[in-house]
Amino acid sequence: MHPERSALSRRAFTAGLGGLSLAALLPTGVQSATAAPGKSKWADRALVSYTALQRYLYLPDTGLYKENHPTLTGENPYSYVWPLREATAATIDVNQLPPAGRRYDDDVKRRFKALELYWDAPRGAYDSYPPEPLGTRGDPFYDDNAVIGLEFVRRYRLSGDREMLRLAARVFDFVVKAWDTDPNRPVPGGMHWVAASWNPYRGAANVTSLASELAAHLYEATGDQRYLEWARRTYDWVREALGRGPGLYANGIRLDETVEETLWTYNSGSMIGAAALLYRSTRNKADLSKAVQDAEAAMAYWTRNDRLYNQPAIFNAILFANLLLLESIKPSQSYRDVMTSYAERIWQSNRDESTGLFRFQHSGGGAPDPALRPQTLHQSAAIQIFALLAWRPSDYKFAA
Repeated sequence: MHPERSALSRRAFTAGLGGLSLAALLPTGVQSATAAPGKSKWADRALVSYTALQRYLYLPDTGLYKENHPTLTGENPYSYVWPLREATAATIDVNQLPPAGRRYDDDVKRRFKALELYWDAPRGAYDSYPPEPLGTRGDPFYDDNAVIGLEFVRRYRLSGDREMLRLAARVFDFVVKAWDTDPNRPVPGGMHWVAASWNPYRGAANVTSLASELAAHLYEATGDQRYLEWARRTYDWVREALGRGPGLYANGIRLDETVEETLWTYNSGSMIGAAALLYRSTRNKADLSKAVQDAEAAMAYWTRNDRLYNQPAIFNAILFANLLLLESIKPSQSYRDVMTSYAERIWQSNRDESTGLFRFQHSGGGAPDPALRPQTLHQSAAIQIFALLAWRPSDYKFAA
């Protein structure tokens, strides 16, 4: 789940909206996004952006997505599993728009069915690219599997479907294999990034903190102490090994023990979420204190200058979802204020009005580069952000 991961794409896809108006793109019965301020505006924007995602990037014959639009001759036909996971999250988020849980149920089911096309039974993991007969299987990334597990948990909590809980537990059993067991490391522990010989990280902040979130969810759902032990082990490791002050975490420790110091918003977010979930499941006030401390410090850092805007849109979506998760426990209007300001900016600055698709820089953040193609990954991020802004506060507990 790094923004520099190279893209896969599909054969040329030429359908277009041809300059259709915003109102024309809305599903029947949905008012114009400019009709009223407040939450209805964000619901409308989420639905318009979801319509564009489905029109330009969805492949109904397989239920999968393209990586980019348009696609070029010779590119691979389907997206990586990470964009599909984010499209799944976006579909859940629009399905939860008030009145919640009905309009897009069938779409949600299709997303989870599509995810299974990436399942590699011999490996016991979701591959980054679908195995045969759809493609040549890609290496399984531990962070991809962790976020897929988190989406299974969300679906379980929203629907009560225990099969989703079983799938979350199954994927967790793969994720914990990432833990580094060499006791002679200068800082032992941490989780590898990818199950491949070329893996560069033996302690990745994203994998390890996302694993903590997944374990905390599973402990809350099952009461199994094994999950609580993993949730604390992974959370504490990231905080101690990679913490760079409250709310900020270095990206990871490489195999040669050097530290990759880059700061990303999603590492801030997943650590906020992990601490919030630990508090929610144990009522340990120290966990809540750490979550709030990280959230306030992260907001102070990321809202300076253009730091937030220049981060990948999908990383910001993960940060915001975890802030709303924390808000469900300890309310703070300031989180939504920052989220609203960012959402307004990408709507005004990064959206192509003729298609409803969003463009960013190569990193996935910043002012749009007209030469770059819109992606399923970041289109899904915009949908998630808009939809969450329209959610009822009582649903924030399902945000991450």
